[in-house]
Amino acid sequence: MDSLIAAAAQALAAGDPLGALNRVALRDDPPALALRGIAMARLGDVVRAKALLRQAARAFGPKATLARARCAVAEAEIALAARDLSWPTKELAAAREILDQHGDRTNAAYARSLEIRRMVLIGHLDDAERGLAELDPSPLLPAARTIYELIVAGLALRRLQTKAARSALERAAHTARQTRIPELHAELERVSLSLSAPAARMIQRSEERLLKLDDVEALFRSDVMIVDACRLAVRRGARVVPLTRRPVLFALARRLAERAPADVSRADLIAHAFRGKEADESHRARLRVEIGRLRQLLRGLADVGATKDGFALRPLQDRDAVVLAPPVEDENASVLACLADGEAWSSSGLAMALGESQRTVQRALDALALAGKVQSFGRGRAQRWTCPVVPAFATALLLPALSPLD
Repeated sequence: MDSLIAAAAQALAAGDPLGALNRVALRDDPPALALRGIAMARLGDVVRAKALLRQAARAFGPKATLARARCAVAEAEIALAARDLSWPTKELAAAREILDQHGDRTNAAYARSLEIRRMVLIGHLDDAERGLAELDPSPLLPAARTIYELIVAGLALRRLQTKAARSALERAAHTARQTRIPELHAELERVSLSLSAPAARMIQRSEERLLKLDDVEALFRSDVMIVDACRLAVRRGARVVPLTRRPVLFALARRLAERAPADVSRADLIAHAFRGKEADESHRARLRVEIGRLRQLLRGLADVGATKDGFALRPLQDRDAVVLAPPVEDENASVLACLADGEAWSSSGLAMALGESQRTVQRALDALALAGKVQSFGRGRAQRWTCPVVPAFATALLLPALSPLD
């Protein structure tokens, strides 16, 4: 490695992409192309960065397997930063194996951390947890170690483990101080704010109050019966009844829990569960059927009893019933939750992260853009979406967790 390449690499490690470009901007040899690609990615030109890295990989040739593997990891890092979640994970896994075989434990560990971070973004929390348990972070350099700790904190927040999240953020702050990369400090600050921001609303006996993540975690540890409108489930302690695919039953459970222990009229339940339709005999018959199904699902948690005017939810053992609702109820809240990380997302990346079709996500983005809540730049496949004002609430409960309940 010549002196200019070494100086450019040190500048990138110190968070100075312009300094790196000053040293290699006029060079077209493979190491210089790779460093230019990483520098351009740091400066926000993702398209040019990918082109330079692919050019570098071709220039290294088929025999330089180690250098090509490092280029593949750098390209995967850029794709992840650009929230292009459709990049080929098999290529990254193959590059990681090559790095491991050649003894490059630092880059191999970083490649694995990128794989795990993608799992967290798309809601595969169980897979991410297993990956973290198997990953040895000791070879990682300070910047990569900071990212590792942010992954640990992000997973802990999604699991509502606030103590573990705070510990990981403290470790991330310690390693971030050893770098001069402003993007790392900005991301660390965003994640830290989520611990103090409102995370949910608790509705009990028709009264509401805001909860932080600590409060939500304490609520989940209690013996209270929770109708969880963030995850579309009914839970108490370790018992979870998922209702993601049963929207009518969930609407009934939520309305009954909001008024419990008082009853709810049949007309009110029909209006909430059947999209505002006026109650007639066919709707009342369907309501009886759906209440029977809900009663069966909640067996062991609560009873749904008939009253003179309607139905009432009665948790067993005289427990309380509460509704845990998002801090802001909006049909597009999950899209805003993804964009709240401060990165520029593609619509395909959002669709993959949310488990929705790309057309559904595009309609949501168009509606949010009309309301002035999001903005886009670029065209076609290069179009990216951002949130100009970060929402003043924690988003951990609004993001999907595909493995626990599905």
